[in-house]
Amino acid sequence: MQIRIEKLVVRRDARGWVYEPLNGNALAGFRNVHLVWTEPGAVRGNHYHERGTEVVAVSGPTLVRFREAGGLRDHLVPPGEVWQFTIPPGIPHALKNVGDRPVLMVGLNTEFLNRDAPDVHREVLIDPATNA
Repeated sequence: MQIRIEKLVVRRDARGWVYEPLNGNALAGFRNVHLVWTEPGAVRGNHYHERGTEVVAVSGPTLVRFREAGGLRDHLVPPGEVWQFTIPPGIPHALKNVGDRPVLMVGLNTEFLNRDAPDVHREVLIDPATNA
């Protein structure tokens, strides 16, 4: 399986902006939702899930890196846009805020969060110390 990438529709007005990180039909299959606020230069992820499929809606500017078919692949979410990444089990992924303001990410996973037996396995794709 491969990562699916989609640009989401962002609606803006004088109050700010809104988007749907996942449509209602797909929402029923998920067991965990988390909201992530990421400071400039910070890295999130650097892991893969053994069982769970993760869907992440990412606002830009954010670098999204994943390992697929043995190679690294980078995707830059531009400033002001939101992209959705559907990440199947076994695919390592990392996200880095490459801007000068915090970015927002909404994550959903098909597995329940179990802190005693997490479905998260570390694999560093973006080293926070060297940014490589």
